[in-house]
Amino acid sequence: MQLFIGGACAGKRDAVAARFPDALWHRLMPGQQLAACQQTLIADRPLVISGVLAWLEAALVNAENDPLRQQWQGDMTQLCQRAKQLNAALVIITTEVGRGIVPMQPEQRRLRDLNGWFNQDASVQAKQVWYVRHGLLMAIK
Repeated sequence: MQLFIGGACAGKRDAVAARFPDALWHRLMPGQQLAACQQTLIADRPLVISGVLAWLEAALVNAENDPLRQQWQGDMTQLCQRAKQLNAALVIITTEVGRGIVPMQPEQRRLRDLNGWFNQDASVQAKQVWYVRHGLLMAIK
C-alpha cells in the first residue's frame, strides 16, 4: 500500500493520477466499512481510495474512539492482504489537518485526532508514504 498525505489542494490527487494513470478510484462513503473496498479491487489494476476525512467525519456519531480504530486497523489489514493476492496496487489519499490551528469545537478536535490516528495506522501498514505540498512530493517512508 502507498499512502499520500498532504493539506487541502496540495496536489495529492494529481500526484496519484500521474503515478497510477490506469487506476480505479473509490471514494469512501459515510458509514461504509473500509474492508468493503475489497469489492472494488481488480487483479493487476491499482485502486485509489479517497474521501477519508469526510468518512471519518461521518464516524463522529460513534462515541468511542478505540473501537473505531480497531475496526479500521483490521479492515486495512484485510484490504492490503486482498490487494496483494490480486497483485493490485493499493493507494490511500489522506488530508493532513494536524498542522494548523486547534479547533475550538470538541467534535472538530476529535475529527482532527481521528484523522491523525488514521494516518498513523495507515503509515504503519504502508510500504511507501508520500507527503505532498505545493504539488511536490517527498518520500517519508
